[in-house]
Parts: sequence; C-alpha cells; structure tokens
Amino acid sequence: MLKSYRGSCHCGAVHFECRLDLAPAGQRSKPELDGVWWTSSFRCNCSWCAKTRFWKNFARPTGFRITSGEDMLTDYRFGSSAIRHSFCSRCGVHPFASASFDIMGGDFHAINIACLDDVSPEELAAVPIIYEDGRNDAWDRPPEVTSYL
Repeated sequence: MLKSYRGSCHCGAVHFECRLDLAPAGQRSKPELDGVWWTSSFRCNCSWCAKTRFWKNFARPTGFRITSGEDMLTDYRFGSSAIRHSFCSRCGVHPFASASFDIMGGDFHAINIACLDDVSPEELAAVPIIYEDGRNDAWDRPPEVTSYL
C-alpha cells in the first residue's frame, strides 16, 4: 500500500519525503497509472545504476517533495540527458532522479530506496524487485545475471 517515507543523503544536508508502495505482491495498492513501473522496485545493470547501486521505486510528482537542502543538490545528465540525476554536493549520495516519459504517464521521480530513513530491514527484504537489462536497452527483461545487482 502507498505509504509516506522520509529520506536523506548520507551527510543529512538533503532531506525529502515521498509516497511509495513497497509492499510485497498481493498487498500493493492499485496503481494510479497503468504500467509495470508502479508495481515494483527496480534494479538495473545500465552504466549508471550498476555503478551507483541505484535501487529505484517510482513516485508521482504529487507524492514527492524536497524538505531541505535543495541548494545542496547537483545534477548529472548523460546520454540523451532525459533523466536528471540529483546528488548531494557534500557527500555525493544520489537520493533520487527526475524525468518525464510519456510511456510512464509523464513526470516522475525515481527514489533511491537505499536513501529511505524510516524503512525497516524486514520491509526492505520484502520489496518486490524487477531486474532490467539496461546495459542492452532491454528494459522489459532481466539480464542473464542478476545476483550482483
């Protein structure tokens, strides 16, 4: 079910709030929009996600806000520059990214689940994960090896 979470970077300069559904399959809320992006978390092997160990869950714009430290954020864009990867300029942690893709219903935030401050290890262990083969631009299937993600 959709739940409010608080998150931050490592040094505490950046804080945010978001509404995510981290519940296991069968316990999740009906998504606001159609599409797999609203039904799970994701681990990807693209160059960015693999190097940053980014574990993402998507939030709609109405379910996300920066509560402090926006001035401490630095952005990084690569490839087509479609995704705004934000990270703390002090500690370097990447708490979220933002983009707008028609296929996903427009604007969204990709939240780094590892940056959530008020989620228990038990809750994290139960979060469903879809693996994406971003390295080969095959977002609809997992890579052959997923254990390192």
